[in-house]
Amino acid sequence: MSPIISSSELKSIFQNPNLIILDARVGKDIYQTYLTKHIKGARFIDLDKDLADIGEDAAFGGRHPLPAVEKFAETLSELGISEDAHVVVYDDKSGANAAARAWWMLKSFGFENVQVLDGGIQSAEKEGVEFSSGEETFERSSVIKKDGWLLPVKKLEDVENELLSHFSAVVDVRDAYRYKGESEPIDLVAGHIPGAINIPFSENLDENGNFLKPELLKAKYTQLLKDQPQHLIIHCGSGVTACHTILALEYAGFPISDLYVGSWSEWSRREGKEIAKES
Repeated sequence: MSPIISSSELKSIFQNPNLIILDARVGKDIYQTYLTKHIKGARFIDLDKDLADIGEDAAFGGRHPLPAVEKFAETLSELGISEDAHVVVYDDKSGANAAARAWWMLKSFGFENVQVLDGGIQSAEKEGVEFSSGEETFERSSVIKKDGWLLPVKKLEDVENELLSHFSAVVDVRDAYRYKGESEPIDLVAGHIPGAINIPFSENLDENGNFLKPELLKAKYTQLLKDQPQHLIIHCGSGVTACHTILALEYAGFPISDLYVGSWSEWSRREGKEIAKES
């Protein structure tokens, strides 16, 4: 199954009894935004509460550390998602915040049939997908517990060691101005991990906010990474938009890359870690 689904494809399977749609939009008063208008049947999933387990100190784990897999299993049960479900996730930022993170976590939990809606809620509205408002009702499910995340995750020490050994290419998907150290709108310090290369996640998209075709993504990343180690570690600010590039690479036919969840929010706060900038 492709990790990307178009709005027209979603519309064609809208009555599938196994289909579960998740609304992963983020922002101020986002739950009220969801209640006001969402794709019919969509269940709200919260980045900060459901897709992360935020700690007291971002220097250890970053701003959006992964929750324990057992906790995520409970979230899935509360949302009525069972193992045989076909899950489609959307947001309003072309999958970057936080539909791709939800996709990664569902895949890493063991779900096979999970996709991100190309173009997000805007595309669905243009396509004439049915919308609704208010609470959605559904029954709780029972999800088989897992021992751990199935997809590869890296810690700060792994990133440091694999950069030094030239075993991995570390890809920073933040905007170029943040990577260069020109300014930093979210974290405390501007700059990047020394040795990391910058390929902004926005380059996965066309001018309409849709993912580039798989063959274009394949050619693009093959060219950009031709002089880099084949093994990839992807990071961003806090392990959310990094999943957008992991998704794009999967869509293009590359192996699933490693995710550095702590990302810049952890590295930049950790005492003694070098910070690189470009003039």
